[in-house]
Parts: sequence; C-alpha cells; structure tokens
Amino acid sequence: MSVMIERIVEGLKHKPGALLPILHSVQDHFGYIPESSVPIIAEKLQLSRAEVHGVISFYHHFRSHPVGCRVVHVCRAEACQAMGGRTLEEHIKARLGVDYHGTSSDNEFTLEPVYCLGNCACAPSIRVNDDIHGRVTPQKFDRLVDELTTTALDFVQAKGH
Repeated sequence: MSVMIERIVEGLKHKPGALLPILHSVQDHFGYIPESSVPIIAEKLQLSRAEVHGVISFYHHFRSHPVGCRVVHVCRAEACQAMGGRTLEEHIKARLGVDYHGTSSDNEFTLEPVYCLGNCACAPSIRVNDDIHGRVTPQKFDRLVDELTTTALDFVQAKGH
C-alpha cells in the first residue's frame, strides 16, 4: 500500500496545489484515504501531518475508512425534503441497517448524505456510485437494492467464487 501511495505522491507532487489532487487520487485508488498515507504525503509535500489530516477532515468528500462496494448518497437538500426525502431517508437507513457514514454488514452499501445532486426537478433523488436516480420512493429503492444485490451475486457466481 505504501509503495502505491508513494507513486501517487511522486506523480502529482509537482502540480500547483498538489495536496488535493493527491488526496483525490489516493481515494480513487483505495476507495478511502488510509491513515498510513498521511505521514507519507506530509513528508513528500513538506507539510505537517496535522495539515494533511486537516484537509482530509475538512472536505466531506474524503473518507478515512473503507466503504462498501456501492456508495448510496441521499440528497438532503430542500427540494428533496419537500418531496418526501425525510421519509425516504429513514426507509433507506432501515433497509440497509446503517446510519450515515455506515456500511452494511455485507459490505455491499455505504450510506452518505449529500446536499444537492442537481436533480431537484425529480426529487427525491439518490446517487448510487455514479448513477443518479430521481423520484425515488421506498419501493423503488428496494427494487434498486434487490437488482444491485442480484447483479453482484450473479457476477460472483459466474466467476466461480
């Protein structure tokens, strides 16, 4: 892991404002920013560990823990709330068995809040990884989870695992 982090830092450290591109790249590669990456990044950029950690903790996008195979972002902005978003939010938490920033026991889904997906006309909205879904009801969410879980099981079985 540390070798890959060093490669990422070396490849990006000469960019202006290199810390953010490095953090994005580390998270893109690992799915989160491992705590062990902080001292490596700090040393290579001649920053303190506190400075690196401060940036990681300031931006909601960065995660310092592993996530599930799929990240479900629930829009909590006003338009989604006005169209039943709070009820949907509670249903999603109950269905996945987690609160925000939690990962389901099967490591399939991580639940994250988001404040506007830019899909206000189709509220309430969620995003699963990079796919935005609008006019989501509890029933539509359940079907989506069932489809995603079935697709994952089919893939694993096809691979013979």
